[in-house]
Amino acid sequence: MSILNRIIEDTRLLVETRKQRIPTSDLERSSHFSAPTLSLVEALRKPHLTVIAEIKKASPSKGLIRAEFPVQELALSYKHGGADAISVLTEPKYFLGSPEFLKQVRRTVDLPLLRKDFVIDPYQLLEARAWGADAVLLIAAMLDPQTLYDLHQMANELGLSCLVEVHDPKELDTLDLDQVKVMGVNNRNLHDFSVDLDQSLRVFAHVPSSIVRVAESGLKTAKDLTYLRQNGIDAVLIGETFMRANDPGDNLQKLLRETNLLLQTTNLT
Repeated sequence: MSILNRIIEDTRLLVETRKQRIPTSDLERSSHFSAPTLSLVEALRKPHLTVIAEIKKASPSKGLIRAEFPVQELALSYKHGGADAISVLTEPKYFLGSPEFLKQVRRTVDLPLLRKDFVIDPYQLLEARAWGADAVLLIAAMLDPQTLYDLHQMANELGLSCLVEVHDPKELDTLDLDQVKVMGVNNRNLHDFSVDLDQSLRVFAHVPSSIVRVAESGLKTAKDLTYLRQNGIDAVLIGETFMRANDPGDNLQKLLRETNLLLQTTNLT
């Protein structure tokens, strides 16, 4: 069984446990549930390269990434560093995430927040709304086409944006591209966790330009970001690179400054 399959099975069990512990009616009574949400599309579709900065404590491939984890300080650091949106890991077993992290970030910043998790059940969309998320991740590789469509539709009805993640051009055939507004391509293979930076470009070559294009994983340098921007990428999602820095927001600011300087040399900003 691959890592992804193990995560899916564990997520299924966790969701069932949460359903028993916290009924839907309790989620719907949350103050965040009916509050307005921020648009991920508007945050990422700008004349310049935009950034989803990720708050991530650990990962299956790298283990513990950041021991000290003052979530609210990290969120403020990202905001001051120029993040356009923030991704927060809520998966507890493999990424050491928590719903509390998302709630803390919501209390701290007014940027669009992405609940980064393995969403397989409508209940998780209600959780995301109740916790203060503005968007959720939907991974095509772990959802059949009808389930992906239905989850996307329900998310929209709840006021949540969706970042639809794909890994291979073949997965595009399973999507309703008229429904998708923001698409991410994970450069990391979710089965063996190898990284190929060009994977984003191979997939997005088959995607309409009307869809916001987000490159994910394996991004470390201004050269990486410049290369992607020059090839039509609208936004990047970066977690580990920032999480390993002493000051993630300062690292983000420096990376954006270096990227803009490189882009200016090619008259592309």
